[in-house]
Amino acid sequence: MKKYEEWNANHKHDNPPREKIVKLGRKITDVAGHIFGGVKVEDPEYWGLAEIVSDEMADIALAMKKRTPYTFKELCDLCKVSKDQEDHFQKILDEMSYLGLLEYDYGYHYDHHGRTAPQSERRYILPMFVPGSAELFNMEELPDRSNPRLEDHPDVAAFFERMTYIPLAGITQMVPPGGAGVGMHVIPVEKAISMENEAIDIEKLSYWLEKYEGKIGVGRCSCRASRKAIDDGCADDDFGWCIGVGDFADYCRETGKGHDITKEEALAILKRAEDNGFVHQITNIDGENKIFGICNCNVEICNALRTSQLFNTPNMSRSAYVAHVEKDKCVACGRCVEYCPAGAVRLGQKLCKKDGTEVQYPKQELPDAVKWGPEKYDFNYRDNNRINTHETGTAPCKSACPAHIAVQGYIKMASQGRYQDALALIKKQNPFPAVCGAICNRRCEDACTRGKIDEALSIDGIKRFIAEQDLNADTRYIPPVVIPASIHMDHFDEKIAIIGGGPAGLTAAFYLAQTGYRPTVFEKNEHPGGMLRYGIPSYKLEKDLLDAEIDVAKEMGVEIKTGIEVGKDITIQQLRDQGYKAFYIAIGCSAGSLPDIKNIDANGIMTAIDYLHESNCGNTPFDGKVVVVGGGNVAIDASRVSSRNKASQVQQFCLEQEVDMPASNEEIREAKEDGVTIHCGWGPQEIIETNGKVSAIVFKKCVSVFNDEGKFAPVYDENTTVTVACDRVIFAIGQRSVWGDLLKGEDVKFNGPAIELNKVTFQSSVEDIFAGGDVYTGPKFAIDAIAQGKIAAESLHRYVHHGHMETGRNRWEFKPLDTADILVESYDRGPKQVEGVNDKVTDKFKNYVLTLTEEQIKKETSRCLGCGATIVDANKCIGCGICTTKCDFDAIKLHRDHPECSTMTVAEDKFKAIIPYQLKRVKNIILKKKVEH
Repeated sequence: MKKYEEWNANHKHDNPPREKIVKLGRKITDVAGHIFGGVKVEDPEYWGLAEIVSDEMADIALAMKKRTPYTFKELCDLCKVSKDQEDHFQKILDEMSYLGLLEYDYGYHYDHHGRTAPQSERRYILPMFVPGSAELFNMEELPDRSNPRLEDHPDVAAFFERMTYIPLAGITQMVPPGGAGVGMHVIPVEKAISMENEAIDIEKLSYWLEKYEGKIGVGRCSCRASRKAIDDGCADDDFGWCIGVGDFADYCRETGKGHDITKEEALAILKRAEDNGFVHQITNIDGENKIFGICNCNVEICNALRTSQLFNTPNMSRSAYVAHVEKDKCVACGRCVEYCPAGAVRLGQKLCKKDGTEVQYPKQELPDAVKWGPEKYDFNYRDNNRINTHETGTAPCKSACPAHIAVQGYIKMASQGRYQDALALIKKQNPFPAVCGAICNRRCEDACTRGKIDEALSIDGIKRFIAEQDLNADTRYIPPVVIPASIHMDHFDEKIAIIGGGPAGLTAAFYLAQTGYRPTVFEKNEHPGGMLRYGIPSYKLEKDLLDAEIDVAKEMGVEIKTGIEVGKDITIQQLRDQGYKAFYIAIGCSAGSLPDIKNIDANGIMTAIDYLHESNCGNTPFDGKVVVVGGGNVAIDASRVSSRNKASQVQQFCLEQEVDMPASNEEIREAKEDGVTIHCGWGPQEIIETNGKVSAIVFKKCVSVFNDEGKFAPVYDENTTVTVACDRVIFAIGQRSVWGDLLKGEDVKFNGPAIELNKVTFQSSVEDIFAGGDVYTGPKFAIDAIAQGKIAAESLHRYVHHGHMETGRNRWEFKPLDTADILVESYDRGPKQVEGVNDKVTDKFKNYVLTLTEEQIKKETSRCLGCGATIVDANKCIGCGICTTKCDFDAIKLHRDHPECSTMTVAEDKFKAIIPYQLKRVKNIILKKKVEH
């Protein structure tokens, strides 16, 4: 991707320069240095126009005054056009209008009662560059959705970007609240200010739509289209976001830059924008009570929002409102943080420090009384605005969860009896809450602040209770599709293939479906689920529960094709030929490892992966003596399944001492309850076979497992051995991926057995191939694969829609608060609630653990300390109100703290507003220096 600063230097300049284009660039520009010093061929005002403007067009534009309307007759007189030249002259004006070098209107006036028409003759206007011709050059609405102008002239896209940067660099700090007739102005989500008595008409979108009703249109978003053309897009569909009103709607329709819509359609576009977290902005150059457009802006590419974000000068665009958090209602779910375009909200803590003081949070410095230059700018604002937590941290449960589920949030909802709302909140980050409720290793509970006082909350138990709704079709929660495209589209046509139907692949498919895709999952087994189905015993995870949650993904539009092994039954290239645009490899680690010891190929030797797969597919009981080798949870599963499968004896041997075993303490305890004998500190030396079948295994004493550097390097006492008679040996000493011919012919790079991926995007060395889950990390827990699958869905979406792959992403990094430095003065002191058991369950492969009762849920949820909270930096807030649309707790509201920001100034009078403000600012800077000295 080219850096914008390189466009000027790398442009192929005309030699000699076209003088008329030089003069026209100088006429239109707002860059002070270019007005007085002249435009050069290396300046965007020159090469942006030179790309598509002819000298004949330049002659006409040079004869006109900027932002002054002319009728056709007036232009004929101005340009000395004879009667026989009028048809040709009209064609040139039409072409200039089609390009966007000229705008036109019909002289209508709009008041509170609608439209009046003092005249109906077209009037041509030479606009400024922005808002104006630089962006109009990028607007074109063709039936096939192509954009040939930008394809043929990408410099036109860079021209728009440059003309939103260069004129403002170094001066935005001088702009007073209200914007002084420069650029765009944020207007809040209307329902966020509906209860604000001080709100005025021009702060409401409904007012503008009613005022211009009958003259409303919509067109291609010039920011989205242009940034995509220079490989800096945001992956949104660029059609149908920018609403034109009044004469501008006529102009867009007649020049092919847009089409008419009804007020109801406009409202639907605004709602779709809010669902996606886009910011409403109105044009702000025509003075009081007049606009020509309502934009729905994505901060990742919006050139207007950038002016306040990059230069750290919110006066440029902020509304009159500021978000405020009601701490007692806030549960630090983080939804507002995810969507805040300005990075004004981050997660912090609700609890005081030990000394009783509240944590002090930093605020963005403002230029009101400070000299301002590039050292104050935030060139990485798109990334910095996606930081989730303050340095001092937030709720440890959310921080510790690999998927960063809003634990505190769904616990609060459960305490209020809002069970389906709680389920919906969980599914924002995890499409398999019931599955995880059954098998999660509960890192959230390990980190729980309450655990530092007495016992951690039964977070997993609460989640299991909530997730049971998914087992009932009447209470099942199917998330709505939120497609980043306007109302003309209900899904994306781009085909994406998910290779592997385990937790990572299914999660990626789920969130792609929620974004508007209809992805296809290719699974080589008979049923989807991967290790969830074939590797986890049914007494821990019953398969009807897994099927219920997979059914939700299907209802959302995920197609699952089973019994198809990519690389064997069909190749990636053949899928490309069928129209698939991207691939996510999530084949997991489906094969176990065997040690390199004598007689390892004897009959009766198997891996735990194979054994558990057979067991989950209904293998017959085995009543012989079983030895399981390994110390992790998979080894424990193999031991417990063997015991429940009627083995006469089950012994488990591992290298580690019990305190160091990778398996959880709970798993170890339950294995012993199932009759498994665990021997610690032993490693396999050889297999003893009789007539080709295993009859015993010899172990040697393990002295240490890791070296001084913490690396796996077992040391043995070869002289101390033990021989164990057995009929079957199951090894659980490692897992690996089975690639087969999956990547045959694909130049995907590996580092040993591991696939090489970009750590942020999970993109491989072949740009359309992504991967994730266990195939990338090695064997981990389902929740880790789920977390990666969600991230991969965003990468796949960005890739197929030519978005920037890394910039502006939520990195999902959270910091826990310091639980050693908190003051907890009052809290519910009730004991932790424990799930009961169903004594009537006699089938050893059925789950006998009950969920918490509703009464227990009320008690357990009341134990939550509610330690996290959202913190708003009022200096960064731009008052868009998007945060209020994402909060399910009514905890964040807009207040009209800055009424002066609703002042609308005509662009020609900008210095009447800027100069007094700048004089006041200079005075403040001087006074501050005196105080400091």
